[in-house]
Amino acid sequence: MSQSEWQVPGAAELPKTMQNAPDGTQRKRVVVVGLGMVGIAFIEKLLKLDAKRREYDVVVIGEEPHLAYNRVGLTSYFQHRNVENMYLNPSDWYSSMPEGSLNYHLNTMVTEIYSDQKVVATSTGEKVSYDVLVLATGSDAVLPRHTPGHDAKGVFVYRTIEDLEKLIAFSENVKGTNGAVVGGGLLGLEAAKAMMDLEAFGSVKLIERNRWVLSRQLDGDAGSMVVELIRKLGLDVLLSKRVGRINVDEKNHVSGVTFEDGETMDCSCILFAIGIKSRDELARKTGLKIADRGGIVVDSGLQTSNSDIYAIGECASWQNETYGLIAPGVEMADVLAFNLTQAKAHAPRTFKRPDLSTKLKLLGVEVASFGDFFADRDGPKELPNKRAGGRKEGTIKSEDRVKSITDGPPPPPVQALSYKDPFSAVYKKYLFTLDGKYLLGGMMIGDTKDYVKLVPMVKNKKPLEVPPSQFILGAQKEGEDDADDLTDDTQICSCHNVTKGDVANSVKSGCCKSIGDVKSVTKAGTGCGGCMPLVQTIFNKEMKAMGAEVSNHLCPHFAYSRADLFNIIFVKKLRTFADVMKDCGKDPESLGCEACKPTIGSILSSLFNQHIMDKPLHGLQDTNDKFLANIQRNGTFSVIPRVSGGEITAEKLIVIGTVAKKYGLYCKITGGQRIDMFGAKKQDLLAIWTELVNAGMESGHAYAKSLRTVKSCVGTTWCRFGIGDSVGMAIRIEERYKSIRAPHKIKGGVSGCVRECAEAQNKDFGLIATEKGFNVFVAGNGGAKPRHSELLAKDVPPDDVVQILDRYLAFYIRTADKLQRTARWVENLPGGIKYLREVILEDKLGICAELEKQMEELVGSYFCEWTEAIKDPERRKAFQQFGNTEDRTENVEIISERDQQRPAYWAKESATEDFRGTKWSALTWQPMIEASKFPDTPAGSSQAIKRGDTQLAIFKAKGNFYATQQMCPHKRAFALSDGLLGDDLTSDKLWVSCPYHKRNYELKGDDAGKCNNDDSLNIATFPVEEREDGWVYLKLPPVEELDAVLGTKKWKVKDGEAENPFSKLDNRFKGTKGRKPFEKSHLEGGMGEKAAAKAILAGGCGGSGLDW
Repeated sequence: MSQSEWQVPGAAELPKTMQNAPDGTQRKRVVVVGLGMVGIAFIEKLLKLDAKRREYDVVVIGEEPHLAYNRVGLTSYFQHRNVENMYLNPSDWYSSMPEGSLNYHLNTMVTEIYSDQKVVATSTGEKVSYDVLVLATGSDAVLPRHTPGHDAKGVFVYRTIEDLEKLIAFSENVKGTNGAVVGGGLLGLEAAKAMMDLEAFGSVKLIERNRWVLSRQLDGDAGSMVVELIRKLGLDVLLSKRVGRINVDEKNHVSGVTFEDGETMDCSCILFAIGIKSRDELARKTGLKIADRGGIVVDSGLQTSNSDIYAIGECASWQNETYGLIAPGVEMADVLAFNLTQAKAHAPRTFKRPDLSTKLKLLGVEVASFGDFFADRDGPKELPNKRAGGRKEGTIKSEDRVKSITDGPPPPPVQALSYKDPFSAVYKKYLFTLDGKYLLGGMMIGDTKDYVKLVPMVKNKKPLEVPPSQFILGAQKEGEDDADDLTDDTQICSCHNVTKGDVANSVKSGCCKSIGDVKSVTKAGTGCGGCMPLVQTIFNKEMKAMGAEVSNHLCPHFAYSRADLFNIIFVKKLRTFADVMKDCGKDPESLGCEACKPTIGSILSSLFNQHIMDKPLHGLQDTNDKFLANIQRNGTFSVIPRVSGGEITAEKLIVIGTVAKKYGLYCKITGGQRIDMFGAKKQDLLAIWTELVNAGMESGHAYAKSLRTVKSCVGTTWCRFGIGDSVGMAIRIEERYKSIRAPHKIKGGVSGCVRECAEAQNKDFGLIATEKGFNVFVAGNGGAKPRHSELLAKDVPPDDVVQILDRYLAFYIRTADKLQRTARWVENLPGGIKYLREVILEDKLGICAELEKQMEELVGSYFCEWTEAIKDPERRKAFQQFGNTEDRTENVEIISERDQQRPAYWAKESATEDFRGTKWSALTWQPMIEASKFPDTPAGSSQAIKRGDTQLAIFKAKGNFYATQQMCPHKRAFALSDGLLGDDLTSDKLWVSCPYHKRNYELKGDDAGKCNNDDSLNIATFPVEEREDGWVYLKLPPVEELDAVLGTKKWKVKDGEAENPFSKLDNRFKGTKGRKPFEKSHLEGGMGEKAAAKAILAGGCGGSGLDW
């Protein structure tokens, strides 16, 4: 992980003020021995990860006189000769750290470790105490002391700034002579380039004992190509040569070498680059366990044989191996820093076999190797698990073992795909499993641009989605490219069987100039509405193709997009719909409509978080928000308490079960890991929620365009595979963002490992635990157009997850269009996920601090909407079925199924009677309801009333009353009084929009009763007026006549009106209705669920129990 894995701006910078340790406890001291690249990487990561908790102070002791510098880039020193240019952090970075958090000593060697006293002694005589000691002493370059002449003047190694300065000084006195480098590995080629850059030597020779260079990274073909290329650059390469002795003159100066084969070569300088040796002498002296081949033995947590001492980098030996590359050392630093700071909230990380992939430019030649690049030569180190058959691919069956003894071992289970272009000096070799499903590793010369794509494929160990040949040849086109991913016959609206072609053709024909026209002509989007984002996309594309302007205005009442309105309301602090309409609307006196009211209501909630049932806001809400519950198809509502992270106690389950039984509610587990109770009558909602809130539960906001759930697996709480506490993280996130309104619903998920049981990668945001923290995914969803989420940030420490999500969600709330899920939002951002990363992680717009502040204010304003509704007498008045009577009416016939009750299926056909044209025998004025029940609000108000068996709806808008039947003929739903009012002042139109499927019915004028977006439907309207006695009067026909036309018993949906979708299936499987028949219990004599529940409740608690 780089010093900024998730790309926070100024990753190497820390806050100017840092928190004290928890509860005022003493901060621990971490002493780091060694100020090299690994040592400074550890310090940076520790300080960053500790910035919030502030548990540690760091003291680092460096042996060299320089601050940490880039040892990998030593060659560049020959060009500028300024060591400060190579510093990994400038000198003022160290002094800018908060006081006490970082102290350093240069030119100081640690000479002794007193582990019993937890103290180190230095060459300056100081003693420094520690709580945690980290050894990052690195390594020394190997000098072959068995070779005669190794101590001659002119023999060098290539390791430190001091080594380079000695070489530079020496070269000034031997200009024009031969220089030699022994070792053809990575370091040897770097050293050869350095010698050439000095321009002091007449020629530079590279001596390599193998038949090609870079033998640890490349095979013979690749290595030989590199030899040819660097020879063309002027480097003389001698292969298969071993130095037998170094020849010297009488003053012990190097004069040449004699090879083991007897040949000689003149030279004045020899630079050895043949390997490194761990600096373990301090640990050896202390009594720490040392590996047989050198190096301080560490476990997977980088702990030495002393529990308070750790070792990282080239001095550490893990599983009897030391690593000379920087990447494994930085990985060790990552693991240790993470475990010291984050393991309290996350499973500790372990150091695993490191990725030794390298990509370098050596002597101008691009060279890369990745993954298991010698799998075809040495056999694969690891193969992907094959679930089928239970064996790993390539393992030897027992019956083949005898054959392998007689015929020799089988070839490695690897298939190589090679490409060699001598004209362009390009070589590629990729290694795959035998079936071509997995990439194992490979190497590249000349063309290495695919390196960054291939390394993750190997690391992730996921099956390839393309054939291996595409890695060399590229994708092969088949037929013409299709710019659209959907064909014209693709169904996009399942409610009305509308295809993409239907929508596109309606625009091309010229009859649809707006999205409203498309809905009216094709009926797309007039059902459940789930297809609207896709319909909008198709409409926009076709309009652009015709050269027409595509408007993203909210609706005809506003010449602004949702994002524009959000910013205007935010800046001007507009707090009511009336204020917004006066300031931003085309007509300041307008009522608005079913499109702009909920959107502005959502914006006001997102900014100011007032209770949505308060009068200024209540009339803006769709039916779900209006009654804090999802309306169902029979006019009842669902009840969903919050179950954060899917974690629930047995006591709460008992309460939920008791409430469901008491009120006859249908129960179902939701996809978001909570319990949904269906069939709650509007007039019972208060009583139901009073019992739930009294038991410690709160609103689940299933009715709102807000955070629904954060799904989780059990993670480290229980799972043996878990590496992150997914439940703990999910609960914290859900508790933080619950109730926050957004342009659309938001769903989250947290998985405790890559097995991804919480399905976090198809959520609006999702976290997947990694050894380093969490990968943060965003902008995924299911629905009509499923979309896999995209990686926003990788390996985010648990402490930093919330900061990223705060920014992401606040930016979404600010900038998304109305009813736009995060998936479509990110797709439509300029630059997509790349732009989002720049805004959220790099603060490209300079607004991250403001986004975090906005989210903090919203989080701090939280209240449970149901609790406040229960306590407030005014809000309680809304929960009545009828405004003029306490009567209760079933609007859809209830049937029993699988021991629960549900409403009958909707009838297939709508009610297409001419209600509007009904000829009544007589009409008389009847007092129906007190006028005081209709508050004067800018959005209008309404009530349902009952006369005889007929349900009616009364509306008040701008001081005038309107009355209609309550039933929407589309699905025969008795719900019009819950619909939103809309107007168009230019045409003097006023309508009500049915809350179910947005059928709009005119309320006044000659067209009163007509349906604007479905010519087959209409409703009856009635004269209405308010009189001085304070009552609202309706002019109605006799009760019997009214009931004969509009009575509830006549129109309520009954069982059998629609065909049972499972009749054929159930008949085939003997009428199982979804379950195989069995006795009350699978146990002989078992009680069954009802009897068992009754017995438990009757005696389980020592009381009389609940009479079910």
